[in-house]
Amino acid sequence: MRRAVALTLAGLWWERLAAAFWAAATWGLLGLAALALGLVALIPPGALGWVSALWLLVLAALALWGWARFRRPSRRDAALRVDRRLAGRPLSVLGDRMALGGPDAAVLWQAHQAAARAAAARVRPVAPDAALVRRDPFALRLVALTALAMALIFGGAARVGRGVGALAAGGRPSAPADQPVATGPAWEGWAEPPRHTGRPVIYLNTLEADALTVPQGTNFNLRLYGQGLSVAQDIGPADAQAAPEAPRYTAQQDGTLTVGGRSFAVTVLPDAPPQVWLAALAGRRADGRLAQGFSAEDDHGIAAGAATITLDLAAVDRRPGLAPDPEPREALQLDLPLPASGQRRRVSATLSADLARHPWANLPVRMTLSVRDGIEQAAETPATALILPGRRFFDPLAAGIAEMRRDLLWSRDNAPRSARLLRAMVWRSDRTLPPEAAQAIAGAVQGLESGPLSTDARDTLADALWDAALLIEDGGLGDALERMRQAQQRLAEAIRNGASPDEIQKLMDALRQATDDYTRMLAERGEDPSARFDRSEQQGRQITGDQIQQMMDEIQRLMNEGRMAEAQELLDQFNQMMDNLQVREGEGGGSSSPGGRSMDRLRETLRDQQRLADDVLREAQRDPFGEAPGEGGAPGEGEGEDGQPSLADRQRDLRAEIGRQQGLLPGRGTEQGDAASDRLDDAGRAMAEAERALREGDAAGALERQAAAIESLREGMRALSDLSRGEQGQQGESGTPQPGQGDTPGPQGSPRAGGGEGFAPFAPGRDPLGRETAGQGGNIATGEPLADTERRAGRARELQDEIRRRSGDSERPRAERDYLGRLLERF
Repeated sequence: MRRAVALTLAGLWWERLAAAFWAAATWGLLGLAALALGLVALIPPGALGWVSALWLLVLAALALWGWARFRRPSRRDAALRVDRRLAGRPLSVLGDRMALGGPDAAVLWQAHQAAARAAAARVRPVAPDAALVRRDPFALRLVALTALAMALIFGGAARVGRGVGALAAGGRPSAPADQPVATGPAWEGWAEPPRHTGRPVIYLNTLEADALTVPQGTNFNLRLYGQGLSVAQDIGPADAQAAPEAPRYTAQQDGTLTVGGRSFAVTVLPDAPPQVWLAALAGRRADGRLAQGFSAEDDHGIAAGAATITLDLAAVDRRPGLAPDPEPREALQLDLPLPASGQRRRVSATLSADLARHPWANLPVRMTLSVRDGIEQAAETPATALILPGRRFFDPLAAGIAEMRRDLLWSRDNAPRSARLLRAMVWRSDRTLPPEAAQAIAGAVQGLESGPLSTDARDTLADALWDAALLIEDGGLGDALERMRQAQQRLAEAIRNGASPDEIQKLMDALRQATDDYTRMLAERGEDPSARFDRSEQQGRQITGDQIQQMMDEIQRLMNEGRMAEAQELLDQFNQMMDNLQVREGEGGGSSSPGGRSMDRLRETLRDQQRLADDVLREAQRDPFGEAPGEGGAPGEGEGEDGQPSLADRQRDLRAEIGRQQGLLPGRGTEQGDAASDRLDDAGRAMAEAERALREGDAAGALERQAAAIESLREGMRALSDLSRGEQGQQGESGTPQPGQGDTPGPQGSPRAGGGEGFAPFAPGRDPLGRETAGQGGNIATGEPLADTERRAGRARELQDEIRRRSGDSERPRAERDYLGRLLERF
């Protein structure tokens, strides 16, 4: 306890001294720092005495102010401070004496004293607190301490003593007589490498060795301070404009530099020329942008680079519109993207440019990449032939307008021809054009027929035709894509610049809305983004709407957690993924071709028909008395439960949908196209008979006709697939894909009984077990081919035994047992 009180008392002394005299101590430390740093020499001699007197006066005033505030601490003050930190004030209890009470009270008092001694045994010293942070809010005391420390390091204590002596004598501090006057070197030299190398300047006087390796073009700058100093060198030419006392030499070859009696062996590293390579040639992208990968390297870094694109006139198909000689145009010059900071010794990047509107888009060109380094050494790639990527139009009218625009930009001699063809394109058109597009086409025709066109007039008409083609092709889709890109760029910039959470959340919501608008417009056009676009040309992986939303949700989560670096990286991947979307051109089953879109619609109709057949069979099982599906629960005609369409109405809607799709089938006049149309005719008739059977209450008959409609739909899809493959030159020897190889749906959606225990109804041309009556077939329910004759026979026996077992089960509904009996009779 005594030790704790003594330490606390020492802390009290420091606390009260610091609180009273911190200002005087700070002023004194600043004066000592000024003496040690030699700042006294800056004061004029006449004012030195007055400054010294003023400093001493302020110091005395601060000391007196502190003395008036100082209170000498006592041991009692320290004991009270320690006691206040303990529960029950045990130190005060130990100093108390019992005044009243008998023997019983004495026992209680002793217990009280024992508890106080036990508490006092745990006493600890109290740390002092002078509250200097509150008293000195500007931290002047720390400034004074730092200044004195720096003064002692660089000036030394001896300099402080000399300064005090000089002040006492009323003069300036001076060096002692026995100290020699410092003198500088007789010469100095610097080796300054070229700026593009990124290497630091070398001070020759501090080099320990006499060997030096520098890049080619390094400047040796010398400063000679004495007479009679000679310089000898054979490393390169001297600067003729340099002064004699400051010669300058440029290192071009190995040699020796001798100055002031010291020689340096200089080794010059030659500057190698840069190199550049093209990556895989740019492919076609959905937005028509050029995205050309390249790699370049240089020993000191690439200074600049450019891509030069010229028209390959010899490779152009000089069909009508391109037959005249093209008007002369300058070669396209595009700067290569290089890192704004960091090293450029090895660069792998992608040249991206929007050339969709350029007159050479979708035409043969030759591309050359060139780079140069810091000393203007250059390298370039051989001229490479490629088709300049451009926007593709799939709407026939939009494609025709874009072609007329290209012909006009190719040569103004095509103006009359373009006007006639534009008139023919819109004459008696059975489609309604967007008002802006129709107005632009009419204005373009009038301008083309008005007479010779100037360059500006030609470009204005070309822009109008381009906008009209975009309106017809995209219907505003291009604007939605541009809004999505702008939202991506704004969000990435906000993350890089450290925007506030509210700003980032607002930009994230804008990006989500723009992406939703873009994908919704694709859906309104009957296109699925996953079918229209490919994310990877090599792997063929597709983007789905769910994947887009999942990636955006992950970006949102990372930003909410404050992981901005990871969010920025994922956003860059998202931007790159959306930028690299590629049009799927002509892939069988893909939605980017007319055949692919028709296949998608037929596939959806087939799934709806299969679901309808499942519902009919399920309702038939729920009605054991064979009544019409519309009686006693599931309506066959009229309005169904909860206002839903009846089974018959659903069948009527599917038949109407088949009629609409039949009018949109491609390949009219071809064998496969006519075959697909005939099969849809068969499916429509079967659906009409199924609808009539549903309205008459004949569930079994409706199931048979629905099975026939399903089979006709599948055969129509096979014919449509043959048409798509034939257009791509990929048709096999037989020309007809086997069922189950991806052209028809698999097991999902096939009509089955409720609970998975029923079988698909049979179809014409096949037995109840899915075997074709002629040749080898596949299972009608799964669409999968049977392996061989023995396997088919074994599978047929298994199915036959299972049908017999179920038909003999008296607990099954009568409608199902009658259906299974008809299957056995047919078998």
